Amino acid sequence: MKGNKLSDQRVSINVDDDGVADVAMVRADKMNALDDAMFEALASAVDRLHEDRSVRAVVLHGEGRAFCAGLDKSLFDRIVTQGATAMGDLAERTHGLANLWQQVSWGWRKLPVPVIAAVHGVAFGGGLQIALGADIRYLHPEAKLSVAETKWGLVPDMAGCVLLTELARADVVRELVFGGRVVSGAEALALGLATRVSDDPLKEARELARRIAAHNPETVRAGKRLLNAAAPVDAGRVLMVESLEQQRLLGSFNQIEAVRAATENRTPEFR
Repeated sequence: MKGNKLSDQRVSINVDDDGVADVAMVRADKMNALDDAMFEALASAVDRLHEDRSVRAVVLHGEGRAFCAGLDKSLFDRIVTQGATAMGDLAERTHGLANLWQQVSWGWRKLPVPVIAAVHGVAFGGGLQIALGADIRYLHPEAKLSVAETKWGLVPDMAGCVLLTELARADVVRELVFGGRVVSGAEALALGLATRVSDDPLKEARELARRIAAHNPETVRAGKRLLNAAAPVDAGRVLMVESLEQQRLLGSFNQIEAVRAATENRTPEFR
């Protein structure tokens, strides 16, 4: 078993002798919330796995009570104080078609091997988008998912608009993006966001990864290339559009008001 930890203990990677990489977000005390170190660690994990030819399948999950609770409070505080500059230039393409924030979701799609996400607890906002980047998602029936960005005056900008529109009907995606409601793992299956529900999604994800790893690795990699090529969405165009729309929103009066109202548990006063 090869193992290592990345970026201040945010992400662990263990690759077994069969070529199954177990990738865990390990910020359990914060429900694996996404701070700067977590973004960097996830992007680094994608890069490292991309270069490791021994990897045949990836299992992605979160330690503790949740898969990932979404953006960390520190990032929202920075948005309030720094406004539009808080997240840098979102239009800059630092990882192929994507920026850093998109790479932690889109990067799993671009890995040459299958990625299976095992989701329990919550997957809110950016956490949901990370799960959507996987090829396959096994969810606990009581998991809770939300396109939570609207609560914070934002839009999904971590490749969510590409990934959601591949999985669910257009009206379903609009309801989730506009309304931000929370859905269970069981409902996510019905909506098309989950591959299957399981009382032990991590166990089933690891079992599938081992089955995949037993196949001809060239066949599996070719299959993923073909399926990625068959995707109907113009990913490059949509990734750029979502970055530009988010950049317009960041730091605006109404966006800051949304953050303040959410953190103060009051009704926002938009203008």
